[in-house]
Amino acid sequence: MARQSFAYGDDRIEYEILFTPLKGNKVAIHVHPDGSVQVGAPDGKELPAIHRAVLRRARWIKSHVDECRRQRAQALPRTYRSGESLFYLGRRYQLKVKERSARDAAVKLMRGKIFVETPSRDPMVIRERLAGWYRTRAADVFERRLNEIVDHVVWLDRIPNWRLVRMQKQWGSCSPEGVILLNPHLVKAPRECVDYVICHELCHLQEHNHSPRYYRLLKQVMPHWESIKAKLDGMAELLLNE
Repeated sequence: MARQSFAYGDDRIEYEILFTPLKGNKVAIHVHPDGSVQVGAPDGKELPAIHRAVLRRARWIKSHVDECRRQRAQALPRTYRSGESLFYLGRRYQLKVKERSARDAAVKLMRGKIFVETPSRDPMVIRERLAGWYRTRAADVFERRLNEIVDHVVWLDRIPNWRLVRMQKQWGSCSPEGVILLNPHLVKAPRECVDYVICHELCHLQEHNHSPRYYRLLKQVMPHWESIKAKLDGMAELLLNE
């Protein structure tokens, strides 16, 4: 990886270059939700050529960085009132709070919104109802992704023991006993990010540290894990925000 920057008006915008073994000469530019900029470039492409490609899209980058900053300012702190943005599998949804009787209380995803139907508009009640909904969704999504991924991991013949654990700073971990722990907040991230965290922890079943052998295993099951990790890192502040 390498870091560069460019000036646009009164701003100086930094960007991180991630070299990948992809064929072709194309430079891909991504602005993550935290406003960080990542540039994917094929191995061997020279820095001046990458910088020129970035400058050609400087206006687009600046507008997206500004939009991310605006959205982050709106997102913090959460009030759990109608109109706020929520994430699920990498997409933004609008929160809609509706009063309902206790018997009809529910959380529903439909028409681009997440509806919380509850007899109380207390923000803490809504927060806990959403936490329960995310946990239920996470259990289903993670189970399905584990089933899919394990089929392609040669050292596993079954899904390992795993469970959900709410964590403030980690997406997942692997216990010394070989139990995979996954943060239900992870279900807010794009599916490729979910897969990256699962693969990361599955590799720890073979290598319990971050040795060169560990990273060789990770690259074997997910060749482009670096760019996906960078994407998840860029979203972390928004996704972990309660």
